[in-house]
Formats: sequence, structure tokens, C-alpha cells
Amino acid sequence: MTSSQYPTNSTGLDKKTSAILSYALGWLTGLIFLFVGKNDPDVKFHAAQSVVFFGAVSVLNIVLSILGSLLGALGIIFSLAGLALSLLTLVVWILAMVQANKTGGARAELPLLGKFVAPYADQLANSVK
Repeated sequence: MTSSQYPTNSTGLDKKTSAILSYALGWLTGLIFLFVGKNDPDVKFHAAQSVVFFGAVSVLNIVLSILGSLLGALGIIFSLAGLALSLLTLVVWILAMVQANKTGGARAELPLLGKFVAPYADQLANSVK
């Protein structure tokens, strides 16, 4: 299917583009598309999934940074954990956009971590009317 064959939603963009863009800048674009794309349940799910996953990663990264700076030499462990989290996040981010492209914007769980994130994304997506 070409992008012109995908139906457009309230954003003026087709579903596939909206789903991909909801991951583009992590929780920020997820939050934007959660409200702008609220008439399309698939786009809303992708956006909510982006907010939940990347929001949690951001909070965890902040906690690891604070712990790493407070614990001196032991903080190296937290710094390495932060690096591993960043690499995992990069992989999930790329895979999420590729999957949103491949499915044409249809609802799909995040690769690797979707089973953990999807229930929270459902709750968030359903709370936005």
C-alpha cells in the first residue's frame, strides 16, 4: 500500500505517518499525537505507548543519574546501567518506528517490551477522550 491509500485522521496525516511520528521524539511527540490523533484509536495507542515507554525511560534515566552522582565510585555501576538503558531505548525506538511503518499504523505492541507497556498504554489511550 502506498501512503495515499491509508486513511487520514484528524491530524491531516495518514495513519501510518501519524503512528511513526508519535515515536519520533519519544514521549514529547507521543503526548502531542495522543491529543491531536485522538479520533483514531490506532494512532492514539501508538502515542500512548510512546508516552508510557519513553516517559518511564526518562524517569529511570534521571534516577540512575542522580544515584550515580551521589554514590561516588559505586556510581559507575549506575552509569553503566544508564548506558545499557540508553542502548535498549535506541533499539526499541528504531524497532517501534519500523514496526509502525510495516503495519501501516495499525495497532502493534512495542518490540521486546510490548507485553509490559501495552496495558498501561491502553489505560492512557482510553482516558483521553
